[in-house]
Amino acid sequence: MTDVLHLVEENRFVIRHEGDEAVLAYRLFTNAGIEAIDFYSTFVPPAFRGQGFAEKLVRTGLKWAKERNFELHASCWYVAKFIR
Repeated sequence: MTDVLHLVEENRFVIRHEGDEAVLAYRLFTNAGIEAIDFYSTFVPPAFRGQGFAEKLVRTGLKWAKERNFELHASCWYVAKFIR
């Protein structure tokens, strides 16, 4: 599996593999004066599901967000499993 790339200008983390992309998308916002992040979509192409791509994306994204002290939100059900 290849490394996770953070495409800051596109607000997403990606893993490029065999000409396709697995993606974790997010949006930044302010919640009552606190910098916050909402991870709203995780997508892994069907051919690569069950190989840990989504988990690697989410763990990388959450680590990045925690290092920046963002308030964490997850409107994506998959990400929500990691921050409960």
